[in-house]
Amino acid sequence: MGTGVERDRLLGLVADYVLEHGIAELTLRRLGAAIGTNNRMLLYYFGSKEQLVEQSLMAASGRFPLFAAAMRGLDDPGPLQERLERCWAGIAAAENHPFHRLFFEVYGVALHQPGRFDGFLARVGHDWANLLAAQLRAEGVPDPDAARLGREIVALWRGLQFDLLSTGDAEGVAATHSAAAATFAERCARVAQPAS
Repeated sequence: MGTGVERDRLLGLVADYVLEHGIAELTLRRLGAAIGTNNRMLLYYFGSKEQLVEQSLMAASGRFPLFAAAMRGLDDPGPLQERLERCWAGIAAAENHPFHRLFFEVYGVALHQPGRFDGFLARVGHDWANLLAAQLRAEGVPDPDAARLGREIVALWRGLQFDLLSTGDAEGVAATHSAAAATFAERCARVAQPAS
């Protein structure tokens, strides 16, 4: 696969395209024509349509700084509930909605057509849950509780992202998250073991 400036330029154009048009009817020929190249060059630089979509999704996520930074505040000092609220605010920000729509479209295709986006599924199935579990362990929550609670929080966030996109009820979704974050914080506090 090719590397360098031209590859990065094409990746940026592909990210623009899929954010605007999605991937449901994406063909390399149509995509190449839209961004001023051809399907052979796209295959040269990215290997396959699936790798191109996965890489463009990652490139697109970087265009949404609130989303990209959402998880960074998890290890800040302060009560867990407040940190979960800040993470959710970064995830749910209205400017992130184009990325969320693309994310769920790719997610749906990946689930419906096993083998197409396995790398994507592996990342989204574990990355955030592992980060959350590691943070909870650092705060004294033992395994397997930390792993289970991390997964539950990510499941909540995924469901609320979907709810937010489908209903547009930002206030109601935020209130639901607030109540759930309080419950998660209480559960974590109950099972946390004091630092030795």
